[in-house]
Amino acid sequence: MKFTYTEKKDTRSGFGAGLAELADTNPNVVALCADLIGSLKMEKFIEKAPERFYQTGIAEANMMGLAAGLSITGKIPFTGTFANFSTSRVYDQIRQSIAYSGKNVKICASHAGLTLGEDGATHQVLEDIGMMKMLPGMTVINPCDYNQTKAATIAIAEHDGPVYLRFGRPTVPVFIPEDMPFEIGKGILLQEGTDVTIVATGHLVWESLVAADELEKEGISCEVINIHTIKPLDEEIILKSVEKTGKIVTAEEHNYLGGLGESVAGMLARKRPTRQEFVAVNDTFGESATPAELMKKYKIDAAAVKEAVKRILA
Repeated sequence: MKFTYTEKKDTRSGFGAGLAELADTNPNVVALCADLIGSLKMEKFIEKAPERFYQTGIAEANMMGLAAGLSITGKIPFTGTFANFSTSRVYDQIRQSIAYSGKNVKICASHAGLTLGEDGATHQVLEDIGMMKMLPGMTVINPCDYNQTKAATIAIAEHDGPVYLRFGRPTVPVFIPEDMPFEIGKGILLQEGTDVTIVATGHLVWESLVAADELEKEGISCEVINIHTIKPLDEEIILKSVEKTGKIVTAEEHNYLGGLGESVAGMLARKRPTRQEFVAVNDTFGESATPAELMKKYKIDAAAVKEAVKRILA
């Protein structure tokens, strides 16, 4: 495999590291948290810039309103709480106070998807990408590992406009080079192939690389693309790949309704109709179990990617 790893880290720690770097490099960055400092790994930012941190308590709607107000003064607010509380709990505040007027607020959401694990279905948000990508002007980013999450956190501070940055709780392989540039809206071709295109996001990028490596041993050549920015979608990299392969599998830790797969399908329907298979949660809530158990049961792991590739080739 072209990409290997020597350690595992949680992507939320990548967010914490990126935010801590911004404390040193960008005096306009301020951070807000809804009583989850440790879970969002915001301690180092607070150590470096305590005067630029706001603890709002368990009052997420108030946090979004405060962030919108701070943005008017020229500050760049980064809000931090779980993905469920960053979206469905405060959707009206995001829509009316942030998205409608294009406020420069960065909504940073941890513990997304099934891999939140044992906390169960009430906390495992699987519809957040759909909710956020439908808001006009909202950029939606879902990085794949520690290094990419750190790079994304730093990059969105330079982006003018509202951003939804999604990351997770479990430790996952760190395989993206630390010095790989992060460009909002530009996918990354990780592996070239000729038989099928695999477009993945978040934790499913590594699972897709594992699947592609195993399929190569069976004589199946997979092209793997990392789509870290779901909106705006990098249409060019996807269209170029399916012109070659003629088949596509999308893989994500999200409901298939409203996620990356639907964005890709809609784009292809308009520009190049292509047969597609979805690796995603099938219109259901999750449950309490370990991340690995949940990924296996809900068919969003490397084995599920392999099955989808074989279905589309059949």
